[in-house]
Amino acid sequence: MKNEQELKELVRERYTKIAGQGKVENASSCCGATTPTNKVYNIMMDDYTDTEGYVEDADLGLGCGLPTQFALIEKGDTVIDLGSGAGNDCFVARHETGAEGKVIGIDFTPVMIEKARLNAEKMGYNNVEFREGDIDAMPVNDDVADVIVSNCVLNLVPNKKKVIGEIYRVLKPGGHFSISDIVLVGDLPEALKEDAEMYAGCVAGAIQKSEYLGLMEKRGFTNLKIQKEKPIAIPGDILGKYLSPEEVKAFNTGGTGIFSITVFAQKPGSKMKQPLAHLDDIKQASDCDPGSGCC
Repeated sequence: MKNEQELKELVRERYTKIAGQGKVENASSCCGATTPTNKVYNIMMDDYTDTEGYVEDADLGLGCGLPTQFALIEKGDTVIDLGSGAGNDCFVARHETGAEGKVIGIDFTPVMIEKARLNAEKMGYNNVEFREGDIDAMPVNDDVADVIVSNCVLNLVPNKKKVIGEIYRVLKPGGHFSISDIVLVGDLPEALKEDAEMYAGCVAGAIQKSEYLGLMEKRGFTNLKIQKEKPIAIPGDILGKYLSPEEVKAFNTGGTGIFSITVFAQKPGSKMKQPLAHLDDIKQASDCDPGSGCC
């Protein structure tokens, strides 16, 4: 596997290419980054089309959840979207925070920033801005955001601990996040973990669910909840690029699980909210065996 900087450049290169593609083309590949399958699979993405504030031109089909649906955004809030792409979640968040609020999108791909700014200008949204930068070193001051959202992005960042620390830094005391991401239960085959294309496709960069949630807990976030969880199935023609038929069978029956989860947590402080929890407590979720039917 490449080093941290090489992985970042790989992702930047992939998502520069994706910015020039349409939603259908992106949806037919794993998180928009791998070779399209022989069928059109919406492998990870959720459907935004009935979501208020949705802007079709900003939807590149790259997400793995609907974090804004669970984010408890209020009028006047300042919202930051990590890995904002063409602006899809920013515009949905803007509908919730209203003209009196503020939305900041952060992305490290210049062509995505340009595309998002053009979309904001077209919509006349003066309170939505896009900043170029890494989400593990955000171009934002301390204690700025009421809410942070992100959709299928942390799995693409090599140093997830650093990103979670940055989230804590820029949230106001009592602020919270709702983040959709890809996590694992059990180990991926080495051929998938080591392939750079699968990393850019949001799979090989995922870490164990227990480790992912543990990083948030150790940083000091409270009221940690999984708001939504769904299994992700990688089509056989994608797996067949990396694994033998025997290995594909073993992968599909071996108890390894790839999941999209939407996680809510809060930075301690006076402005605390109750999450819209899908599961009763985080221990139940993180201890869940994908083969048991509890997920």
